[in-house]
Amino acid sequence: MTYVGKKRAKPKALEIVLPATSANLGPAFDAAALAFSMFLRVRAQPANEFSVVARGRDSEVCSRIENHLILTTYREVLQAEKKPVQPLALRIENQIPIGKGCGSSAAARLAGIALAVHFGQSRWTDSRIVYEAARREHHPDNAAACWMGGLAIARISADGEMQMAHVRPKGKWPLLLAVPEESLSTEDARRILPNQYSRADVVANIQNSMLLLAAFLQGRRDLLASALEDRIHEPYRASLCPLLPAVQKLTGTRGIQGSALSGAGPSVLVFLDPKSSADKAKTRVRECLHAQGFNPELIHTEIAARGTIQRIR
Repeated sequence: MTYVGKKRAKPKALEIVLPATSANLGPAFDAAALAFSMFLRVRAQPANEFSVVARGRDSEVCSRIENHLILTTYREVLQAEKKPVQPLALRIENQIPIGKGCGSSAAARLAGIALAVHFGQSRWTDSRIVYEAARREHHPDNAAACWMGGLAIARISADGEMQMAHVRPKGKWPLLLAVPEESLSTEDARRILPNQYSRADVVANIQNSMLLLAAFLQGRRDLLASALEDRIHEPYRASLCPLLPAVQKLTGTRGIQGSALSGAGPSVLVFLDPKSSADKAKTRVRECLHAQGFNPELIHTEIAARGTIQRIR
């Protein structure tokens, strides 16, 4: 997290920029997430009553003041800290698809917590902020990646301690995000998973997740095709996320080095070869998907090295 500006005696307007995230990354189920360059921008200033003006993706959802996730979280944190709830006027510009496995709720939760910390004049550490988001989201990986940027590995220990590590992947990592029209709730995606797994499946996932970490640390894109293979969630979620098996057929072909379900889906994150044309790879993905009856939105992006940025105005 990068913080720009000096703390003032009386909190003024705050601008927050939070990246989208993709959790699981194939075998790293519930353990790791990647931040990428699509953003939720929130500007908040004290007001006499709460209001929201939103533009960008899913602006109708972002502008509904009832049950607004940012404001609900903001109120919850201040009330838990027994601090007055200052009404805010929010201006939101959103690029993150909502309900499609791109970390939209983690970004909203963190925005609400950051606003509560700022306007409540609290002194919270990064770990405390991420923990509060993870406790509400039940996904520490998304929250850590959104706040810290790059690749984040996170867990909450049995005694409730937030533990996280932040890695900046080596080299360039161009990405293509395939976003279908339909959304998928995390609860539905969880419900389809089995309660037990074989030792062989668990060992394979551990091996592949270690290879995936090495690929990011060493810039070893040649490891991606095998390192992204998963046996814990993707095979079961494929029926709910048909884009995944359709895109996976392209792994190892020209310009496309691997793919994974983005979070719980239904979006798919595609890792592109930085030495090949991204536009040509995008065209090949589109043609392949069209031939199988799919017409998702395809968005060029990249790993976001920095996480959440805050600016006092």
